[in-house]
Amino acid sequence: MTEEELFTAEEAAEEVGMSPATIHTWTARGFLTPAGKRGRFNVYRLADVFAAERGRKRKHRRKVT
Repeated sequence: MTEEELFTAEEAAEEVGMSPATIHTWTARGFLTPAGKRGRFNVYRLADVFAAERGRKRKHRRKVT
């Protein structure tokens, strides 16, 4: 995995269009796992962030009967 493919929470949030606080919250709650560290910052793969977003939306979807 190369360094260019990993993003800090702030960079990933900007790419995905959400708040960095959301990424930090998902990490703290175990919905998203960092791919590694860059200095003292967690770094993430965008694919993992998108997957966590899809998973969170799916859990909140109501079943229509």
